[in-house]
Order: sequence, then C-alpha cells, then structure tokens
Amino acid sequence: MDSQPPQPMIHEDALPGSEASLDPRPEYMPRYPGSGRLAGKAAIVTGGDSGIGRAVAVLYAREGADVAIVYLSEHEDAEETKRAVEAEGRRCVTIAGDVGDKDFCQKAIDQTVEAFGRIDILVNNAGEQHPDQDIVDITEEQLRRTFQTNIFGMFFMTQAARPHLKAGAAIVNCTSVTSYQGEKELIDYSSTKGAITAFTRALSEQLVGEGIRVNAVAPGPIWTPLNPCGGASEEKLAHFGEGTPMGRPGQPNEVAPSFLFLACEDSSYMSGQVLHPNGGTVVNG
Repeated sequence: MDSQPPQPMIHEDALPGSEASLDPRPEYMPRYPGSGRLAGKAAIVTGGDSGIGRAVAVLYAREGADVAIVYLSEHEDAEETKRAVEAEGRRCVTIAGDVGDKDFCQKAIDQTVEAFGRIDILVNNAGEQHPDQDIVDITEEQLRRTFQTNIFGMFFMTQAARPHLKAGAAIVNCTSVTSYQGEKELIDYSSTKGAITAFTRALSEQLVGEGIRVNAVAPGPIWTPLNPCGGASEEKLAHFGEGTPMGRPGQPNEVAPSFLFLACEDSSYMSGQVLHPNGGTVVNG
C-alpha cells in the first residue's frame, strides 16, 4: 500500500475563484473606525486574498497590524487586498502557494518573519469545497485534496509558525456551521470542518499554558468566491442563505469582527472556543 502523503494539487475547476468577478461584490471594508487593538502586531492570514480572509486582513490593518496574506493563485484579488491593507497605513506581504504543501508553509512563515520580524497572530482560513449529491461520487483525489487544503494546511502552517509564537499570541481557525449541522452535498468539506473544530480544542489544551490562545470561527452562509466558484448550482446560489433565521447570506465584513475579537486582548479569557456568525442558526456547539 502506498504510504506517501498526497501531493499538492494546485488547480481544479474554477477554484479558488475570483472575487473580482462576483456580482454583487462581497462587502469587505470594516464598518467602524479602528481603536488600535492590534497595534504593533504582525498577522498572517491564509486565504487572505478574498472573501472572509480579505475582510479579516483589512480589519486587522485598521486595528494596527501588519499583515501577510497567503493565497493560491488569484493574484488580482491579492493585489486588491494588499492595496486595502496599505490604505490603512500598514505593511502587507502577499505570498502565493499551496498550504497543502508543508515546505511552502514553512517558506510562508519564514517570509513573514523576515518582513515583520515577528508573528503574533495566525489565521488559518484557507479552504475549499466540492459539492456532490452522492457520497459515491466523491473521488479519492477530491477527498485527499479537500482534506489536504482544509486541515493538513492548518497543521502545516501551525507547525511552521509555532517556534515564533510567544505568550500573548493567538491562533484563529476557520471552521463552519457545517461542522455542527452537516451539509448533505458537502460531506467531505463538512468532515474537514469537524476536524478543524476538534483541532482547535486539542491545540488549545496544548498551548494555553504557554499563554497562546487558540480559538475558531464557524461562519454560516457567507457571500464569498467559495460558493459560486466551488460548484454550487445556480438554483442553490439563487436562494443562498435564505434558510437562516435572518433569511439572507452574511457578508465577509460581518464575520471579520469575530476574528478580531479572538485575536485581541478583548478575548483574553477565551481559548478552545468557537464563535458562530451564522445568521441566527442555533447549533449548541
């Protein structure tokens, strides 16, 4: 039996998807003035070129952090995010590559430390999904790819960043409402999100004694490139988010404040926890 780890697979279908091509455009700019809650900090955000990652990067910059954004291949989106971060008066480094590649993750961390001299916040946000109506349609390649990006990438990024994280540092992982509710057309994706929730809790137990907090955010349906470019049907997109109690999808800038809260001292007594910006869905998790 082949025991070699799956090799990174750079592109499939329309992934990762361009935010610049979405209509309407997602809302990512912060909704309020900054208050210096991340002043002097340095953050690295995977999947930071678009969607939730972009909103987080720009909000962190508004609150005083320099930001490195890691992304796969959407250079136009990455440049827009960089411009937005720099417009907030902070430095931004863009790093292209596959988080499913352990060597790349090490290089991304090294490049961030070289640019900023430190890492205070690691946001593990990069992810992908591939809808299938029947579990038998999920190929081995797709299964390996989804797990490699969504959970292996978090391990690799965290392992590379760990030597640079000191007391007061924060790790914020992006899980999903599908970790708690499941999603019948996203079985492999939902499974990775469940793994991320468990990863968050276990890693918190390991690091909390050293003053490093680990938490997660579990968004509901958010209007980002992940859904239209991840294979969702036109019918599903037409009613995207309508099943939430609020009756609509969320915007990235409605999720980013959860990532800010968990990264700053406002949440100093929280670790191993998950926040749920999901339009009012109660998941008891």
